[in-house]
Amino acid sequence: MVRAEEELWIHYHQQKADAATDRLFAAFAGTQLVGVARCSRHPDGFEVDGVYVLDEYRRRGFARSVMKQLIVECGRHETLYMHAKTELMDFYGEMGFYPIPEPELPKTIRDRFGFCMGNLAGIDVCPMKRDPSAGNSEQNT
Repeated sequence: MVRAEEELWIHYHQQKADAATDRLFAAFAGTQLVGVARCSRHPDGFEVDGVYVLDEYRRRGFARSVMKQLIVECGRHETLYMHAKTELMDFYGEMGFYPIPEPELPKTIRDRFGFCMGNLAGIDVCPMKRDPSAGNSEQNT
């Protein structure tokens, strides 16, 4: 977690991860850290965010790889929620996520975007959910 945080997370999000609530997952090309994703535990749900791959490594399967790790570790028994960029909805859909109405997000996750409640489309984000009962999609992608 320390290497992923120092090398990519802070670069991408300009913030540190919280060891008490966050799990960071990393993707590597050899020894080069090229991608990261975070799963945050909120009082009322688990949120996936910050899926990021360095520009020069995109479209090579690294985001899929890091998401598979995250789903296996965090989503095996827990429902996962996210605010997905609309252009990535198909990508997340392949991993068992599906769009939900904004009010169905757990309150603490929804409140992160409270400034635009009811207007997520205006910022090109869609609430999505993945149930642990979604089967083994992480193994099929």
